[in-house]
Amino acid sequence: MSELKEQATPTPIADVRLEAPVANPSKLINAPINYRAHIEETAANQEIAHGRDMTKSIWHWGLFLKANSALSGAGEPIRLRYPGRRIDHEIELAVIIGTQCHGVTRDEALKYVAGYTVGLDITIRGPELQSFRKSADSFAVLGPWMVTADEIDDPGCLGLELRVNGQIRQKANTRDLVYDVPKLIEYASSMYQLNPGDVIFTGTPEGVGPIEAGDRIEARISEIGELRVDVAPEIVALPRHDPVLEEMQC
Repeated sequence: MSELKEQATPTPIADVRLEAPVANPSKLINAPINYRAHIEETAANQEIAHGRDMTKSIWHWGLFLKANSALSGAGEPIRLRYPGRRIDHEIELAVIIGTQCHGVTRDEALKYVAGYTVGLDITIRGPELQSFRKSADSFAVLGPWMVTADEIDDPGCLGLELRVNGQIRQKANTRDLVYDVPKLIEYASSMYQLNPGDVIFTGTPEGVGPIEAGDRIEARISEIGELRVDVAPEIVALPRHDPVLEEMQC
């Protein structure tokens, strides 16, 4: 990387539009409930839990997939859906697979990583399955760039911080993950073949909270950088009706 840096012609970041650092992953894999403090806040808040038993952890829930069409970068706004529903930010370390693998062991797992980036798992709260509520277009934000695996000695010791309009909402460290990065790769590869470019969202810490049209999100992970993204000033008009809100109003 140092050789490439010396040969490259620098371009001001203000002059470019940052897209997702991965163009076409075959899978966006997500780890639910993977920080102990987030398990506790979710179990205590029915706006998040919606009647689910959230005292359980990732080994009960397994993993889930988000639609690839949800992928976006720092140069694109987040476009909200379902007016009237709570929609939350979730900062996550995102792991990008570099080599095809299946059934790898925890000890070998990091050999298959191409790099890391900041991830935002945008979430509509409600009773539906995660793969539906988290898969709207622009709800899987990656950026601002990928940092190659050789530049990060230990993905299990990275600080995370998320601000909305300058106010700190989430602050934690990946040392608090229930399943750390090697364990997540082992777990995911026990079910899926992992392909180059596949992304694993490792889970969000405590402090999740609602976002609104017009907000500015700043999400930082140490040794990677800061992802800055705007929430679009308008809400996408679809769907024409929301059965969850209709049920709440009855």
